[in-house]
Amino acid sequence: MEFLQQNLHWAALAICSALWLLVDLVRQMRDKSLLTPLEATLRINREDAVVIDVRDLGDFERGHLPNARNLPLADLARRASELEKFRDRPLIVYCDGGSRTTTAIATLKKAGFEKLYKLRGGLFEWEKAGQPITRKKK
Repeated sequence: MEFLQQNLHWAALAICSALWLLVDLVRQMRDKSLLTPLEATLRINREDAVVIDVRDLGDFERGHLPNARNLPLADLARRASELEKFRDRPLIVYCDGGSRTTTAIATLKKAGFEKLYKLRGGLFEWEKAGQPITRKKK
């Protein structure tokens, strides 16, 4: 007990961190549009999902998911019509770590797309899971 009193700030930090992780875990479990690298691979193989990389061209050329199409976030609203032929197929959207993906999903929803998924953790998680990366252009 004396230890906790002397280190109250560290105990509070540990409790806050645990709560934040728990809230994030619950949020991820409820978000059905968030795919792990394995789930994304299954959608690509079983449902012929189209993979959209919303990073800049330079990042895309350094490495991307196989068969990914590069539509940078800055150009996405203007170029969304390029995806029209894929309207009935699932679209898996990703960036480096996932931060731009939410904005891209909102843009595509506004353009009328419905089967939209986010690659959890983006390219970072994909590589971490040991999935292949390519430099070939689609």
